[in-house]
Amino acid sequence: MLNKVTTILECSRAFSLPMTIMSWLVVFTFSALGTGNIWYGLLSLVGICLTHLAANILDDFFDYKSLIKQVGFDKQEYLKNSQKTKCRYLISGMVKVQDILLIAGIYLLIACLIGFYLFLKCGVGVIYFTIIGGIITFIYSFMSKIKLSEFAIAIIYGPAIFGGVYYVMTKTYSWEVFLLSVPTMLVTVILLYIHTIMDFKFDKYENKKTIANSFETPSHSLIVLKWLLICVYLSVVLLCIFDILDWQVFLVYATIPLAVDLYKSMKEYALNPESVPEKKWYHFPMENMMNAPNFMTRIYQSRNLMIYFSLFLCIAIVCSLS
Repeated sequence: MLNKVTTILECSRAFSLPMTIMSWLVVFTFSALGTGNIWYGLLSLVGICLTHLAANILDDFFDYKSLIKQVGFDKQEYLKNSQKTKCRYLISGMVKVQDILLIAGIYLLIACLIGFYLFLKCGVGVIYFTIIGGIITFIYSFMSKIKLSEFAIAIIYGPAIFGGVYYVMTKTYSWEVFLLSVPTMLVTVILLYIHTIMDFKFDKYENKKTIANSFETPSHSLIVLKWLLICVYLSVVLLCIFDILDWQVFLVYATIPLAVDLYKSMKEYALNPESVPEKKWYHFPMENMMNAPNFMTRIYQSRNLMIYFSLFLCIAIVCSLS
C-alpha cells in the first residue's frame, strides 16, 4: 500500500507542491489578517493542490502521447538520456496510461466538488477563477510547446491563486492581492525556467519550443534567469510604494544569497551539465534525488528559494498588518 502511494505521489510530481502551498500561504495570511474566512481558505488549498497534481499528470500524459508518435522513437534510448522525472513511469511501463488518467480524474473530481461547495458558499466569482485554472490545466502541455509555459505559470500563480483564495475568504476582489502576487509568482516562474534550461537539449529533441531553447546555448539563456531574479527583488518595492505592506517587506532580501547561489549553480550547469553543486546548510530541504543529483539539486535550490522567500513575505505581512 505504501509503495502504491509513493508511486502515485512520484507520478504526480508531489515534490513541486511546496510552490503551490507557499503561494497559497502568502495570500491566505494576507486575507486572514483582513478578517477572511479561514475554513474556506484551507478548503481552497486542498482544491488547488489537487488541481496542481492533476495538471502534472496530464502534462506528462500529453508529452508521452507526443513522444511515442515520433518516427524512430526508441524507448530504451530515451530512458537512458531523459531526466528522471519526465514521463519515465509511462515510457518504462511502470504505470499504465489508464491508471494515471484515473488518478488525474480523481484529483479533478474532488477539486470540482470543493469548487462547487465554495461556489454555493461564496458566490459566482469562484466559477471565474476555476475556469481560468481548469483551462490552463488542460492546455498547459500545448502551451509549453509554443513558448507559453512561463506565461501559463504566471497566470496560475499570480491572479488565479491569489485572486481566487482572496475571493473565497473575503467574497470580494482586490487589485492589491494581484500586486502582492507578483514577487512570489516571479520566483515560481524561475523554477519552471530553470527546468527548461536543464531540458534544453531534450526539449529540442521533442520539438518543444521554449524561451530557454530559443537561445543558441544554455549559457546564453541565463540572461533571462538573471533578469527574472532581479525583477523578483525589485517588485517588492512596489508593495511599499502602493502602501500594501510596510518596510518589513524588505525581510525577503535575506534570501538574496540563495538567489545568487542558484544563479552560480546554473552557470556551472551550463558549462558542465553533469556537475553537482555543493550543498550548504541553508539549501535544506533536499529529499529524493531520483538518481539525478545534477538535475534535482538545482530544482530543489529553486524550490527552496521560493519557500524561504514566501516565509519571509508572510512574516512581513503579519508584522505590517497585525
